[in-house]
This record gives sequence, structure tokens and C-alpha cells, in this order.
Amino acid sequence: MPALPRPTLRKVAHRIADEDASRPLWRHPATIAAAALALTLGAVPLLPDGDRADRGEIAPAAETTGAPGAPGASGRNALTPAMRAEIERVLAEGATLDRAEGRTALARASVRCATFEGQRYCLGFGWTNQSEEALAARLETRPTARTTERTGDLDADGLLARAQSRTSTARTEAERTELTMAARAVGKVWMLRHEIQGVPLPDGFAERHPEVSAGVDARGGFGGSYPTKSKILSSKVAQAQNQTYWCGPATMQAIGWGSQGKRKNQSYWARRLGTTSAGTAITDMVRVVNNKTDYDDETHAGPYVVLDISDFTFKQWYRLMMRHVHDYQAPVVLHPNLHKQYYPYLDDDASGHFQVGRGFDQNPGGNPQLGWFEPWDQSRFDPSEPAIVRVQWRNAYRSFRANLDHFQHNVGV
Repeated sequence: MPALPRPTLRKVAHRIADEDASRPLWRHPATIAAAALALTLGAVPLLPDGDRADRGEIAPAAETTGAPGAPGASGRNALTPAMRAEIERVLAEGATLDRAEGRTALARASVRCATFEGQRYCLGFGWTNQSEEALAARLETRPTARTTERTGDLDADGLLARAQSRTSTARTEAERTELTMAARAVGKVWMLRHEIQGVPLPDGFAERHPEVSAGVDARGGFGGSYPTKSKILSSKVAQAQNQTYWCGPATMQAIGWGSQGKRKNQSYWARRLGTTSAGTAITDMVRVVNNKTDYDDETHAGPYVVLDISDFTFKQWYRLMMRHVHDYQAPVVLHPNLHKQYYPYLDDDASGHFQVGRGFDQNPGGNPQLGWFEPWDQSRFDPSEPAIVRVQWRNAYRSFRANLDHFQHNVGV
């Protein structure tokens, strides 16, 4: 398999050097009907895309810290007849949603999985080794009462309400898009499982997937040849979310700004994500990263996927963060539960959440650190609450645990 080219100067220029000054260490719907009402009434206001007053530009820097010879990512594989047939099978099963009554039946009908070349993709959850029954049980469990503030992640109630409220035509269209995008990235998923978790590649993989870069094992073991610290994205792109339920649009604003070199307002991203007052789904976050940025190029991360990390160890998860930031020079869509036990800058426990993963510090002699942009600032909506800074460098293991604490256990990579 031929090696893919290193990132061009235009894309490397987005790695702007900046010194971060902040290094030191509501509800959930009572019923599905209430969540459906939020989806209906909480539509994003349709503001003009070209709001010039809310735009700015970043002057690119000409330096890069990319290591010579670092491996590239993978491109998109072809959609085979077998994949097309599998997509149609899963779409046909969606008819059970129209007959589902009660939370248990709705959860079971919502979780439908496709198998592409031996890898399982489940609607709404992403690439996973979990069974449909296990995932349905996660959906069936209501959000915990400890959550006092909602920041904009689409929780189990919101996902079920959306599944129930969509027309069969709208549902089929959205699911076809999601499954097609997933099927075309199965080569990347195999490679991630192989290089991060040590899963052997199947026979004939190289012949079936010429789009996957050679040299993906060049890094060796966990952190073997990575620098002590690496980061991407200027802190200028980190903005607080403008609505209590816009962590998704604020996260996409930073990612899009880093890719395009200019700012688009959060309402622009909210429309493309399909964000409502119930929140944003991680599958839509990945869809928009793939459609509206260049981080899905072969010179960066390749097509982004939603990856269930419930079977990852901390070291595997951290290695995934390092590979994404240093080798791919591309941000991670972090998907944690925003609780005080993981994030000491919080005053109250909050909901599922999105953050921009953009750096690591192996911190020899101490705890490994992860760097991210935090869109949530509770003081913006309640002046009595303490302010939260955008740029965070914190204990990476706590971030890992926050990711596992989320009922979906996944990230966008």
C-alpha cells in the first residue's frame, strides 16, 4: 500500500503556537413526550449564514511540529454490493419504530446494527463491540437525577424522542446517510482497532483497502516515540457556547474555525448539526466534521467515525488521543459526562457534553495530561456561578473516566 503524503503547509499552518495561561490544576425530560415537545418547540433560529460581525480570521503560522515520516491516515473505501445490501436490511428494520409502544420497545427498535466486513456499526452509537441488547439497555435507562444542568448533548430521552417523532421518510434518509458514511470508513476502523488495540487485520485486508496508509505501525508501542507534549489549534478559536444547549455548535465552531481559518457563528453550525433545545447528537457532530472541514482528508485523520471506547483501556484511549493530535494534527470530538468529580472547575454536575480535544502532555513523573477547549461557562447564564476558562489542561485519566461515564461511551475520531 503506498504511503499517503504528509499534510500540506496550508493545513499544517493551522497548528498555531500559543502559550496557554490556564494550565494549573436541568433537568431531564420527565417523559418521552416532554422531550418530543422540546424538539418541536426548541428549533434553532434561522439566522443568516453570512453574519460578518461574528466572523474573524486567524493568520496562519508557518511552523509545524509534525515528526518527519509520521504515518498518515486512511481514505474512504468503496461501497460494496454487500455493504449496500446490509444498509437496506437495517433500514427495512426501521419499520418496527412505527409500531413501538413504551420506552423498552422504543429503545430496542432504535438500536439497529449493521455488520461491515466483520465490524459492527449501531445507529446512534457508532462502531462498537457491544451487542444490540446492551446498547438498548443503555437507552432504556433514564438520565440520572444528579444532573442539574444541561449543556447540549442529546441524551437518551432526546434520542428516543427524535426516533419517535421523525417521519419514516425522514428517518430513512438520515439513517441511510449515517450508515453509508460508516460503511465507507470500515477500513479506518479496522486500522484503529489494529494499531490501538492490537486486533489482527483480516486476511486480504491490504488488497481490499488500498486507501489505508502504509506505515501505520511506525509509532510502535504506547507513547513510544511521541514528544512529551503536543497540541494543535490556536486558543483564539475557543469560544463559550451562546446557548445553554449549544455545546455542539460551540465545539464545531472551534473545529471549523481551525480548519477554515475563519470564524462562522454558532448558529451556522447549529443549523448544520440539526441542534434543537434537546441538544446535538454525536453522529451529527461527526457528519458535519466530515462535510464541512478538511480534518477528514487523508492528510489529517481520514473520515471521522463515532467510536465506542467502552472496551479501551486508559493507555489505549490516551494513545488514540496522541495519534490524533500529533500524527493526524486533527482535533478529537470528546463526549464526556460533565460532572464535578472529573472536572473540578464545575460548581454543579451537568449533562453529557462535547469538548474539543487538542493536546496532550505525557508529564513524566506525574499524571498524563489532556488539553481541550471547554465551551461550557455556567457564569454566562448565571452570574452567581464561577467563570470557566476555555483552555484546559487537566488529568487525562479523569477525562477518560468522564468519557466512560457517558451512557454512549464514544468519541468522534
